Amino acid sequence: MTPKEKLEHIVETSLWTVRFLAIVPVIFGIISVFSLFILGSLEILTVLGEYQNIFIGNKLSSDAVNKIMSGVIGGIDLYLIGIVLMIFSFGVYELFISKIDVARESDELNILEVRSLDQLKDKILKVIVVVLVVSFFKRVMEIDVKSVTDILYLAVAILLISASGYLLRSSHES
Repeated sequence: MTPKEKLEHIVETSLWTVRFLAIVPVIFGIISVFSLFILGSLEILTVLGEYQNIFIGNKLSSDAVNKIMSGVIGGIDLYLIGIVLMIFSFGVYELFISKIDVARESDELNILEVRSLDQLKDKILKVIVVVLVVSFFKRVMEIDVKSVTDILYLAVAILLISASGYLLRSSHES
């Protein structure tokens, strides 16, 4: 082996080994998934605990129902962000480190299987749009409509979200 070939081999081996640094975002992504799932559960349990008298039948005000819905939607929002990080972590692992053999053995679930960076971006983008829709829904519940302009802005925002959902579906079909 010539010195040039030896240097080339060392450089290529080093470059190939550097891909294992991708384990860092994978580990922190999974830690974040656990954290967000716990926080989402705590948010839902907290709001349900605060308003447990509604379930007993003492009183039912629209304000209390809105607060419960807002808390539950907030918890769902945290779950969805956790799912984004889960997809990201699995995708980075499969693209840069190794295929997940356990996932390949099962025909039941292939939602986390990623074959390319574009496929990973596509999956993450779709879940992010759902996160934005859920976040928007939570904000809509908190809006105090004072004028016709507020309703118009709300309608335009809903139209834009619907259009983004339509575009995502049509891009997936093609």
